[in-house]
Amino acid sequence: MRNAVYVCYPYARLAGHTINQINKEIATKDRKRDRKAIIKSKEKELKKQFADPLTNLSVYQGKVLMKLINRQTGNNCYDILKEYKGGLNARLYQTVAFFYGGSLKQDYNLKESFDRDIENFVQEIDATWYNNPYRNPTAIQR
Repeated sequence: MRNAVYVCYPYARLAGHTINQINKEIATKDRKRDRKAIIKSKEKELKKQFADPLTNLSVYQGKVLMKLINRQTGNNCYDILKEYKGGLNARLYQTVAFFYGGSLKQDYNLKESFDRDIENFVQEIDATWYNNPYRNPTAIQR
């Protein structure tokens, strides 16, 4: 599990940052057409950047990534997809996840041992990497 969290946590941090950025941009737009254009441009940009690394994740790493995205954003992946891509696409992805033994609707609940273990590893990563004052200050931190 530690390896899965170490692999997926940077993607989850970036996803949380990107979703917050999209929400800020969308909030300023009144027309639905403008909001869709912002979402499409961000989606295209993200696919170009992350299509290859994310397709190489295992099913288990994908489950951990969904938990971490829920931790970062406060929303499960199904709700995020439904908001940005529509209900039909969200349902399609949920069906695919179901056949692989996962669920986009899983919540991040620290009362579960699986989620507590993930949180322990995230705290370890944050302490040693992201919140480390001795780390290289020129490195990009999101």
